[in-house]
Amino acid sequence: MANEAESASHTNRWGDTANSAPDSESCRDVCTCFDQGRVSNRRRVRFHSERQDTSSPAWQYLLALIEEAAADGREVFRPLAEMSPRERRQIVTLPPSIAKLTAVKQFILYGSNLVRTPPEIGAMSSLQEFTPYTSYRLHWFPYELTRCPSLKRSTVSTRALYGNEKLRPPFPLLQPGGVETADLSLDDVDPGEWGTTALRRCSVCDRLLEGAEIHQAWISLRVAADVLPLLVNACSAACLQVLPKPPEDYVQTPHTGGPGLAQPTADYA
Repeated sequence: MANEAESASHTNRWGDTANSAPDSESCRDVCTCFDQGRVSNRRRVRFHSERQDTSSPAWQYLLALIEEAAADGREVFRPLAEMSPRERRQIVTLPPSIAKLTAVKQFILYGSNLVRTPPEIGAMSSLQEFTPYTSYRLHWFPYELTRCPSLKRSTVSTRALYGNEKLRPPFPLLQPGGVETADLSLDDVDPGEWGTTALRRCSVCDRLLEGAEIHQAWISLRVAADVLPLLVNACSAACLQVLPKPPEDYVQTPHTGGPGLAQPTADYA
């Protein structure tokens, strides 16, 4: 957990994970979803709609780094440290192949340009420390992150998160409950509407979503050191009913976000 007000003087505790050259800021795009420095009266936000360019050299290099890390069984994985600022800027999500990183204990994504994380992160069974710090465009995480049984430490830029206790920025409005999948291409959905580009399995019970209804919901839960906004893609209303209860001072039930959502008062400091 970290406070952006301190970020300017923050010492890089994760080694060479961000380029220290004068053009280092070119590795990230500016995010205008909401004010991350003060409470604002903004009522509506939307998901980032960027799609990953899977033909780019940066993406191909990331795929190769993941394969290499999976093959050698390394415990610390900091792929962005291997890339130039220009290459890091081209990475807006992670590939499903991160599921192969079952030996990784420390996953370091300091200063990324990510806008989403795939649910396959839940397969990283040895993950103990997750560090996407100063990833200012990363506003939420998949519910599948709760499947990492060893995850105990995290360093997240909390003021960049939907519904964070300091600023209470709004959540994007989700799809209405019970969306039929018959007319959807589940491997190619609009990330600006769904938050993701693919809908494969239930976030809760892991059932294939093909042929089921999709029930989307937000829930804020403590994961390691931080309370994170988690996106749930469930196969039924019953799966939503078994979700854990959020911590105090957060919306106490799964919800669909949007401008009409009543949140607790921001604890601005």
